[in-house]
Amino acid sequence: MKDIILATINARYIHASLGLRCLYANMGELQQRTQMREFTLQQRAEDIVEQLLSTSPAIIGFGVYIWNVTETTEVMRLLRIVRPGLRLVVGGPEVSHEVHEQAICALADHVITGAADRAFAELCQELQHRHVPNRLVCALPLDLDSLASPYPYYDDEDVAHRVIYVEASRGCPFKCEFCLSSLDKSAVAFDLPAFLYQMQQLIDRGARQFKFVDRTFNLKADTSRQILEFFLEQIDKELFLHFELIPDRLPDVLLDLLPHFPPDSLQFEIGIQSFNPEVQQLISRRQHHERTCHNLRWLRENTCAHVHADLIFGLPGENLQSFGNGFDLLYSLGPQEIQVGILKRLRGTPITRHTAEFDMRYMSTPPYRIVAHRDADFMTVQRVLRFARYWDLIGNSGRFPATLGKLLDASPFDRFMALSDWLYGTTTQTHRIALPRLFSLLHRYLIEVLQLPGDTVQRCLLEDFRHNGLKGLPAFARQEISATDGPSTADAPRGSAERIAQRQRRHH
Repeated sequence: MKDIILATINARYIHASLGLRCLYANMGELQQRTQMREFTLQQRAEDIVEQLLSTSPAIIGFGVYIWNVTETTEVMRLLRIVRPGLRLVVGGPEVSHEVHEQAICALADHVITGAADRAFAELCQELQHRHVPNRLVCALPLDLDSLASPYPYYDDEDVAHRVIYVEASRGCPFKCEFCLSSLDKSAVAFDLPAFLYQMQQLIDRGARQFKFVDRTFNLKADTSRQILEFFLEQIDKELFLHFELIPDRLPDVLLDLLPHFPPDSLQFEIGIQSFNPEVQQLISRRQHHERTCHNLRWLRENTCAHVHADLIFGLPGENLQSFGNGFDLLYSLGPQEIQVGILKRLRGTPITRHTAEFDMRYMSTPPYRIVAHRDADFMTVQRVLRFARYWDLIGNSGRFPATLGKLLDASPFDRFMALSDWLYGTTTQTHRIALPRLFSLLHRYLIEVLQLPGDTVQRCLLEDFRHNGLKGLPAFARQEISATDGPSTADAPRGSAERIAQRQRRHH
């Protein structure tokens, strides 16, 4: 009988929980009584509860994160109503701090703080022997090499259809105050030969997408080199690898290796967060400016890696102008994606020490996003939130390679903020904007507001329209042709769309 359930709610189906598999791998003699159940945010609480109760469990352990704490709380409330005697356990980053302030912790019989790889199994063993464990279980630091590997517990469905999350190390030696990793004392690596053996097993089973959750993949150059060499030897199997890099640390051994990876095989997530040195000092972030800029340029000029760079708005001491200057600098360095994030007050992080001085105000519910501080009022934060959303649609999506440069010109942040304000004023929407409509909105903005030459706008947007694989003639092109050529082409046969577009380009 499998009467112990390890459960979590993932953001999307494609995400396979590494945390659950770490717990399951270390259940010991209780593993035969344990099952893993993964759900998504799109599922209703009633449906999740029905599936959880279908095997009459005695214990359910939930992995709780900032993205699923609200939904998990709802599930646990319903479980308490339907099966009051069921033993509920919670663990994970979201419930490892400020335990006594959280509704989800009040619903649980036991709360495990810290790394629960072994603590959950030990708790279940105590319950099995009818002992009465402490309600709050503080997991002790672990010898990583003594843990059983989670990787055999990615099943064939995971390998075929989901991103495989892996970790070569845990922890972080840096102390950036907005990040939970600032609470770590250092970074600790798993045994490398054993780790690479498990990676080979996954590849042999057909795994092709590997996302490393290490906070500092390039912390130790020799370890990074061995991992990259291992994957490079098998890169002809069309592997895709995601790593998080320290921005100012690219030693020669990595510079020699990285250019050998082909297109569509490497993605680097690089946390810049702020280029403002005063802000960096306030939040205890160490980042060498010149090396960071040099490394970003080098990656774009010398490798095929896809660079995803992060900025955070709302840090203490950063106003809109300072943030915009940082955005412009980062854009000039050429990453394919710039993620504009809004500061979140993650539970337990030392960023709270700035609350009074900078009048920092946060949402009281997940995602605990900042809503205002001394140098950015509520309206400013709202503008940046919309900027981030529209930037994802237009700048990060890769849908507008020909048009983006014309739109941004020499002042990317100011130009895009003006577009963002206009888009919201025109549509009052940030979501559910269909792609053809977005093309028409951009056409209107470029012509009516920026007053760019019509032939240039038409050429760039039509090129991007085709780049996206959209069929037919876009609405903005039909309007232009109608205005210049007389008869409307709105009802023209779809097969003639490209000929009409070509004729329009010749006309201009």
